[in-house]
Amino acid sequence: MPFPLPLETLLGKPLMYVVFGLLGFAFGYVLEISGFGNSKKLAAQFYFKEMTVLKVMFTAIVVAMVLIFAAVGLGLLDYNQIWVNPTYLWPGIVGGLIMGVGFIIGGFCPGTSLVSMATFKLDGLFFVLGGLTGIFLFGETVVFYEDWWNSSYYGRVTLMDLFHLSNGAVVVLVVLMALFMFWGSEQLERIFGKRDLKKEPRLRVAGAAMLFVGALAVLFMGTPDVTEKWARIAPEKETLLAERKVQIEPGELLASLADDRLRVVMLDVRSESDYNLFHIQGARRIEFHQLTTFAKQAQAQYAPNVVYVLMSNDEAAATEAWRVLVAESVPNVYILEGGINNWLRVFAADESDITPTPAPPGQDQLGYIFPAALGSRYEAAFPDPHHWKLEYTPKIQLQLKRDKSGGGCG
Repeated sequence: MPFPLPLETLLGKPLMYVVFGLLGFAFGYVLEISGFGNSKKLAAQFYFKEMTVLKVMFTAIVVAMVLIFAAVGLGLLDYNQIWVNPTYLWPGIVGGLIMGVGFIIGGFCPGTSLVSMATFKLDGLFFVLGGLTGIFLFGETVVFYEDWWNSSYYGRVTLMDLFHLSNGAVVVLVVLMALFMFWGSEQLERIFGKRDLKKEPRLRVAGAAMLFVGALAVLFMGTPDVTEKWARIAPEKETLLAERKVQIEPGELLASLADDRLRVVMLDVRSESDYNLFHIQGARRIEFHQLTTFAKQAQAQYAPNVVYVLMSNDEAAATEAWRVLVAESVPNVYILEGGINNWLRVFAADESDITPTPAPPGQDQLGYIFPAALGSRYEAAFPDPHHWKLEYTPKIQLQLKRDKSGGGCG
């Protein structure tokens, strides 16, 4: 089973909360022994006298990054299942500035203030009270600037997406940047904090070397492609195909299109000529080689009520496309049972100008003849859901993607 592990399923809620509690305690303990409960030590970084905050937090970030992508390269971790905060550019910039000013004035960030309060420091207690007050005021006033608060939304954006680089290349570059920052921070401490670097532990050099070697290992390890990803999950997912649990009937698709609670994205993987002859209204044609890119976009624009329905003339091409999207961890992906041919068999029975082919069609071939390439302008392309009362076995079950669970200094 690839990570992240579903702890609630494996352990049950009580033990899951115990694990979370232990992780939280360990995180707080590390912050405390690093001096993060001392507001003077934290604020000193803004005067370049004490850069422990930058070194400890950035070390944690880059070590976690190397371990995460090493696990991805080994096939132990599905990166698409990890929550990556969506980008709201301008609200994020303004929020960062506000937090930075508060950090300088109060000497804490939200996480370190809790560490300080836990060790019975009054300044930490008052910072936490101030934070809670700010949370309350934000909740009461956000309605006045909600449009701006949700503006400049870019979805899930990573450095790999932004610069079109591989995971390994980004890991190496970020580690090199971190090592340069560690060296630069020590020089600032030497200049502004009068720190004697000769007294610093030499193990930090060995740690930096190990970190760089780990980054290089991630680079040479590479990232699993779609074929490798599918091979790892095939035993479980092929069962869904064999048991017909992801092939939805035309009646369920029609009902889903009329359901305001769902947003149905129909992906037509047929040839352009077949698509132009006839397609369901609202269906988007997509080439097979575009599916991986589409999967990344679907991850970036994730919404819990989105259902993806793949369709071809029968089920062959749609099934292959389903395997790609499922391998890329796109949730709520289904196949139109029997494809467009089955859809036409149900909804085009009364249209005299749409007739079946004289001979049974070959695999994934269109089984109907059309007088003209009208696309979605045939009546069968947009049947009235109130007119058609079809019986079907419901199969769509929304699978919610893992949400953020907090973390970090903020």
